[in-house]
Amino acid sequence: MLKIAFDRYPFKIESRKGIQYIFDEVRKRWIILSPEEWVRQNFLQYLVSQMNYPAKLIAVEKEFFVGELAKRGDLIVYNRDALPWMIVECKHMTEVLNSKVIKQILIYHQSLPAKYLVITNGSYTAAFVKISNMFQPVEALPAFAQ
Repeated sequence: MLKIAFDRYPFKIESRKGIQYIFDEVRKRWIILSPEEWVRQNFLQYLVSQMNYPAKLIAVEKEFFVGELAKRGDLIVYNRDALPWMIVECKHMTEVLNSKVIKQILIYHQSLPAKYLVITNGSYTAAFVKISNMFQPVEALPAFAQ
């Protein structure tokens, strides 16, 4: 597992009729603040603010198809050629990162072949790089390829 320390980011959060919303800086809209959304927004800001990944090359909850099934990738980071470079699957903080989560991201990889796969619940993060058609764990997230 990777050790990631999230910086405090000044999220815009507001309450409407007892429901909390967070402003998604990439999608440019207010989103219901669920436990999974909290992890997604923190990881997104980690990639952009701390790792210097270009926000314009990150898609949030991107819809794609695996066969005829519509799926949504939490965070898809594209390279400068507009090809998937990294897929990030976010879970809420109490969900265990187990083989079920790994299987889910591998299924996503079938339609969005990316060099890096990342799973996180905010507390724990695991990342893998594809080398010779096999995924190997990495000890740190890569710098964004310029």
